[in-house]
Amino acid sequence: MVKSTLQYISVRVFFMAAVGISAANAQPDFLPVERSFHKYKRAVRQLSYLEMVELKGRIPSIIYDLRYASENNFMQRLMYPAGTNATFLRKPAADSLLKVQQELTKEGLGIKVFDAYRPYSVTQHFWELVKDERYVANPVNGSNHNRGTSIDLTLIDLRSGKELDMGTGFDNFSDTAHHDFKQLPQHVLYNREKLKTLMSKFGFAPLSTEWWHYTYQSNLKFNVLDISFKKLSLK
Repeated sequence: MVKSTLQYISVRVFFMAAVGISAANAQPDFLPVERSFHKYKRAVRQLSYLEMVELKGRIPSIIYDLRYASENNFMQRLMYPAGTNATFLRKPAADSLLKVQQELTKEGLGIKVFDAYRPYSVTQHFWELVKDERYVANPVNGSNHNRGTSIDLTLIDLRSGKELDMGTGFDNFSDTAHHDFKQLPQHVLYNREKLKTLMSKFGFAPLSTEWWHYTYQSNLKFNVLDISFKKLSLK
């Protein structure tokens, strides 16, 4: 199933590039999307919890493997600018992720991040290719990645940097990546449960179809952003 899915995606990417199809859909009229960095900064001055926090700056031990800043992803092409080496979460989510890392450190474990903040325009590109809400957010609603509250991650051994075995890789579009799939070795189930338990303890809810995807839960409201990584890195 994984192989056939990836073959389908590869064919569609090739076709779109060959005929010059634009992947981005028009923004829905009813979905507010903030594209102005200056308006974002003004909002942060008024409500500090809206700040987008760069994760390595908050949690130095975090490892980045930002897949969409390379061709090592299901799109098989760069989705973020080449050389992107920063990613973000809203301040309350970043603070909660720090608590997750503090717990993991006691066991010699750490966090590797595949993706966190994702500009809205990238979500539009994803949807044009894979119109399946089990795996890709519908741009009509925006993604929690666009809001700075979702993160894709795994666990690593801090000493070796090696990933713990989770049974599948990142962006595996098959039922083996689902949380309720139990036909896996015990150590894999244990590793997935460890990640899920700790993330849930500090306010992150899992996505049923992706063991790596978690969203920070809060009564606070966060709008959809389409601001570049470069601008968000500015002080």
